[in-house]
Amino acid sequence: MGTIPERKDIALEFLNFEKVKDGKYLKNYEITYRNKSGREKKYEIVSRRELESIEDVGGAPSGVSIVATHEGKLLLLHEFRMGVNRTIYNLCAGMLEQGEKIEDCIERELYEETGLRVKRMIKILPPSYAAVAISDTTTYIAFVEVEGEFDDHTSDNEEIEARFYSREEVKKLLETEPFSSRAQMAAYFFAYY
Repeated sequence: MGTIPERKDIALEFLNFEKVKDGKYLKNYEITYRNKSGREKKYEIVSRRELESIEDVGGAPSGVSIVATHEGKLLLLHEFRMGVNRTIYNLCAGMLEQGEKIEDCIERELYEETGLRVKRMIKILPPSYAAVAISDTTTYIAFVEVEGEFDDHTSDNEEIEARFYSREEVKKLLETEPFSSRAQMAAYFFAYY
C-alpha cells in the first residue's frame, strides 16, 4: 500500500532532532531548524512511533479511519474521547498492530468497535497526515460497505454507541453536534453529495 512521499527541498535548514519525553503511547520530540531569516526555531511534535532521526518523521502509517455505509446510511460512532473530555461523533478508526495488513486492521477495528463485518472494500486511500501541526501520524482512509448486527466488543476504556444515520439525520447532526474533523468531512459529503 502507499507511503508518504519524501519531502522536497525547503528553505529551512535542519539543525537538531531530539526526543524530550517517552510516554507509553506518545513520544515527544523537539526539532530545531534555522528559519529563512537565519534564526533558530524549535518545534515540538508527538509521534506514536519511536523515531531515531529526522528521516523517520512521517514514515510508516499507524492506523485507519473507516467511512462505512449500509443500505444508504452512514455509520457514525458517538463516543467519549478522553483527549477532548467530551462525547463526539467520529468514524470507526484504530491503530495498526505490529505486522498487520491494512485490510485486516479495517476488519478488526470495525468488529471491535461495532460488531459489524466488511461486506465490500470500496477504496483504501494512500496514507495522509492526521494532525500536521503537532504530529507525524499518518493514517489510511478506507471506504467500505458493512453488514451484520451491532454488538459491543470495546475495551473497558472505550464508551462507544455505533449507529447508522440517514442523510437527513446527518445534516441535522452537522449543525448541532461536535465531530472529529475527518468524520465531519465524511458526514458532510455523505449528506450533501
